[in-house]
Amino acid sequence: MNAYAPILVLGALGAGFAIFSVVVGSLVGPKRYNRAKLEAYECGIEPTPHPAGGGRFPIKYYLTAMLFIVFDIEVVFLYPWAVTFDSLGLFGLVEMLLFVLTVFVAYAYVWRRGGLEWD
Repeated sequence: MNAYAPILVLGALGAGFAIFSVVVGSLVGPKRYNRAKLEAYECGIEPTPHPAGGGRFPIKYYLTAMLFIVFDIEVVFLYPWAVTFDSLGLFGLVEMLLFVLTVFVAYAYVWRRGGLEWD
């Protein structure tokens, strides 16, 4: 249990700071609300009503999200490799080059097919 004590203390400090920030912000912050402040922020575009059931999103939205996840996961694999680069030697270098080459081929394929175009 002693090994987990610093993690628990850090979690308690984080939760305490979050709760403190919300409470103090609601007590000290301004209380003058008007119609404009209560509306959702839409980047200056007037929100349009959605059909029942929420409507449909374009498929490009999901494709972009999946591409983000793929390249995000690539970065997650690059960090441990960079930390242990010296101990892995030539084998680790070749394996990471193959991994990056595979991801680059997928990126080039998506690029050629127009998956990165947002029209």
